[in-house]
Amino acid sequence: MSISLKNFVIFVSDLAKAKSFYVDLLGLPVAGKSEMLMEFFPGTATTLGVSLALHEDARNLVGRHTGITLKVENIAGICETLIKGGAHFVEPLESSPWGKMAVVQDFDGNMIALVDR
Repeated sequence: MSISLKNFVIFVSDLAKAKSFYVDLLGLPVAGKSEMLMEFFPGTATTLGVSLALHEDARNLVGRHTGITLKVENIAGICETLIKGGAHFVEPLESSPWGKMAVVQDFDGNMIALVDR
């Protein structure tokens, strides 16, 4: 038996607004898109999905800490782009002995950590 991880999904209320955050501001590479879902990170075994919250259980998951951390190059530049685009930071960019980190919210309030290592 073989089991592998397909994706992680963040639920949102508006896919067009989500695209403006995840693609236009954050710059995630799109792997696929439908009317209800966008997937990111083409060519990888595990993708990140952003999906419309169509069912009540999914709607209850919109606007929370996702537990997802993205490793990004030029974290200061990405944070500046997000700020200029109107994104809200729950934790601003800070340096620590292990690297730099920030926690940003998408336009639905879903929180994602950004790190440089």
